[in-house]
Amino acid sequence: MAFYLSLSSSSSAAATSCCCAPPSSLYSRLNPLFFPQRRRNFTSTLSGLRRRRRSKTKFYTVAAAVSAENAGVFTSPETAKSFDFANEERIYKWWESQGYFKPSFDRGSDPFVVPMPPPNVTGSLHMGHAMFVTLEDIMVRYHRMKGRPTLWLPGTDHAGIATQLVVERMLASEGIQRVDLGREEFAKRIWDWKEKYGGTITNQIKRLGASCDWTRERFTLDAELSRAVVEAFVRLHEKGLIYQGSYLVNWSPNLQTAVSDLEVEYSQEPGALYYIKYRVAGGSRDDYLTIATTRPETLFGDTAVAVNPEDERYSKYIGKMAIVPLTFGRHVPIISDKYVEKDFGTGVLKISPGHDHNDYLLARKLGLPILNVMNKDATLNEVAGLYCGLDRFEARKKLWSDLEETGLAVKKEAYNLRVPRSQRGGEIVEPLISKQWFVTMEPLAEKALKAVEKGELTIMPERFEKIYKHWLSNIKDWCISRQLWWGHRIPVWYIVGKDSEEEYIVARNGEEALEKAQEKYGKHVKIYQDPDVLDTWFSSGLWPFSTLGWPDVSAEDFKRFYPTSILETGHDILFFWVARMVMMGIEFTGTVPFTNVYLHGLIRDSQGRKMSKTLGNVIDPLDTIQEYGTDALRFTLALGTPGQDLNLSVERLASNKAFTNKLWNAGKFILQNLPSKSDLSSWEALSIYKFDTVESLLKLPLAERWVVSKLHILIDTVTSSYDKYFFGDVGRELYDFFWADFADWYIEASKARLYHSESQSRASVAQSVLLYVFGNILKMLHPFMPFVTEELWQALPSREEALMASAWPLTSLPRHVESIKQFENLQALTRSIRNIRAEYSVEPAKRISASIVASSEVIEYISREKEVLALLCRLDLQNMIFTDSAPGNANQSVHIVASEGLEAYLPLADMVDISSEVERLSKRLVKMQAEYDGLMARLTSPSFVEKAPEHIVRGVQEKAREAEEKLTLTRNQLAFLESSVLVSK
Repeated sequence: MAFYLSLSSSSSAAATSCCCAPPSSLYSRLNPLFFPQRRRNFTSTLSGLRRRRRSKTKFYTVAAAVSAENAGVFTSPETAKSFDFANEERIYKWWESQGYFKPSFDRGSDPFVVPMPPPNVTGSLHMGHAMFVTLEDIMVRYHRMKGRPTLWLPGTDHAGIATQLVVERMLASEGIQRVDLGREEFAKRIWDWKEKYGGTITNQIKRLGASCDWTRERFTLDAELSRAVVEAFVRLHEKGLIYQGSYLVNWSPNLQTAVSDLEVEYSQEPGALYYIKYRVAGGSRDDYLTIATTRPETLFGDTAVAVNPEDERYSKYIGKMAIVPLTFGRHVPIISDKYVEKDFGTGVLKISPGHDHNDYLLARKLGLPILNVMNKDATLNEVAGLYCGLDRFEARKKLWSDLEETGLAVKKEAYNLRVPRSQRGGEIVEPLISKQWFVTMEPLAEKALKAVEKGELTIMPERFEKIYKHWLSNIKDWCISRQLWWGHRIPVWYIVGKDSEEEYIVARNGEEALEKAQEKYGKHVKIYQDPDVLDTWFSSGLWPFSTLGWPDVSAEDFKRFYPTSILETGHDILFFWVARMVMMGIEFTGTVPFTNVYLHGLIRDSQGRKMSKTLGNVIDPLDTIQEYGTDALRFTLALGTPGQDLNLSVERLASNKAFTNKLWNAGKFILQNLPSKSDLSSWEALSIYKFDTVESLLKLPLAERWVVSKLHILIDTVTSSYDKYFFGDVGRELYDFFWADFADWYIEASKARLYHSESQSRASVAQSVLLYVFGNILKMLHPFMPFVTEELWQALPSREEALMASAWPLTSLPRHVESIKQFENLQALTRSIRNIRAEYSVEPAKRISASIVASSEVIEYISREKEVLALLCRLDLQNMIFTDSAPGNANQSVHIVASEGLEAYLPLADMVDISSEVERLSKRLVKMQAEYDGLMARLTSPSFVEKAPEHIVRGVQEKAREAEEKLTLTRNQLAFLESSVLVSK
């Protein structure tokens, strides 16, 4: 069945064809699995229609049309009570087997490309992954349906530190150290681990419905990507942007490697502030400076003592020398610098440039010497004298004890410390002088800044552009070497017997390095490669283009898909990854690697707390999927606002699971109300309805004009929101339309055509519109909720294999604003009548009379929908009067003003036994009065008002106001009923 517009993925001409093709040409295009064997015969009598409404339908297989490869994959709402989450994996495998995830150039040539943020190969699915998979899959499914060749390129990151840690712990459980194995064997063990466990995260991502092209899956240590990493290093070095030197870095003692500034997390932890006397050389016993420090063990690395030049307390000591405690009289200069805060501690600062980043910068500025007092395992070295070999924290305790014994300890007080910890290992990071490789970032950052300023790169939300610019404007050189055995080995070779800092060779491989060395040092020269590896973020920075074939710019994928369209990721790695990709992309390809950056927020628990095992508030995505389904989880996550954190609660998940069930039940209703296969006349009747012109729209009845007009407006609004990446708006708009307009109103209204009309044309128009609107809803919801929408689509008599491969609904279709206003009047009337029925406790099944009063123009369109109005309001169709003036029994009726110019009168006698109701309300009024009097007695009591807590008094006042309102309402209602009794008498 070729549904007009939304249910056809062929050309626009086909898309605007009739809603339903006639059966003689139809069956060859029907879904072969889920077309009902028995449908309604609308030439039957009304009683026959009602009987068949309750009957179960069966299914048959048409031996033509699409291939039977999807046999056994899908389940129809006609046979299943609800959508079975267990079907999700079968549907996913079917999509993948059909090749739907690969880019297709059949309908367009402008590709939409998304590089997936590569999760760590050690990773296990968490809600952060679920968020990026959901948002990126929404993007690619939407653009795929729009006809663009769509590539979502997946892969995983080798995660140097994390992976090495995992494998080292595994070996430790076997009593093995990596040094026992040697580098080559250790690397082999990691590769073995990767082959065994590395696919876990990939399979879990698939479970979320990710429509990636898995045939292009990449790993950062793949041969092609490794070649790109080496090429990038060589080119940067050739331009003078990579250098080696000894500088202060963040050192991880346990991991035995440098870590990036961005990989250091700071936490507030309880500690102590130590006050120590530094005697002034040549002075009396009273001449000393008291220094406050949180790390007394670093005093062995002091090279100066500093005060603020405007601090009068210490001006007389500037230029003199201070004696560093417990160093056998080592002197350091007392200097002045505005960097020192007069109000912190005592206003005197010890300068330890080898172990503090700020001190290091000050020492570089003033030309102070730099002393390192620690080994790489965080024990103190020979500079610390008697403390040599002690762990840094043990040394702190012993040092303080010794200071107390020598009278140089002033005091120790509790203090909250800002402690730097390794993001990966968790241990306290130590600032340490170490020889490392660095990238000069300023020239790269300048180009990345201009990209945003020129509009070549757009960051969403816009507020993050300021953060991006601030970071790049204050960027530091990037330490890219890591002292690990897992990763991309630095492509540098040293000459045996030469100074490694001066004599080294950068090459693309060992053969090239040896050749270069022989040219310079002779054929007998011996070389060895730098043992360090590159920072994982170095290879990740090349991800958008290395995965497409760079440095081979003639590679087909590179030519077709680069630059990519959008990079979606968490705002927390804007610097880690996004900015570096922009810099690398411009440097190596001459263009930004993507034109848009979409940043999502973090996922928190329902109370806004960060999820953690300690708090016990972690929500596992796989457990969530099992209980609520993938679609409910995706829909919940997608309703967030870009860049803002999302509070996730089970209540939201349960609500969106109910939304999935509502979709399913709507599909069930539609399928059970289509014509039977043999009812050719009904199918012919369905084929005449079109919705692509104003003329065809105006031929529809009011309810159908309303819902089709609303749908056409929705298509434009939703498409615009998709294009702007306003996914939260898309979700809310679709949810509201489906639930409030389609399910609650149109489906209910359609029952008047299907069950309460002898006219076959009335039934046909309802069937046609139900299919048309529902098909479009499925299309627009598909990027959010791919599984349930695909399952429902496959059950419809559509001629397409997959919803995900179908065409997006056309925009700018006709809508009739006047019809929308007219149906809104009918809705207002319906709500008013329903409210009165509820107010008078009218039995749901009881039908009542009604007089509808309005102008002739309003009556004309309202009266045409009298069957709908009667069905929705449970009115007696035979006793519905449409008039332009109040009826004769108006004084014995409830008068309703539904909207301006539209009123109704509902006879009281139809709704209630007036005498019984008067008696009931009289008793109720007595009880309500007693409750009100009790509340007022409390409020007039001085002891209560003066002594009770303010919030208690406010609560009683609020209850009293509510009670008074109910009393007034009940009195008025009772007065009206009593007057009606008198009139009737």
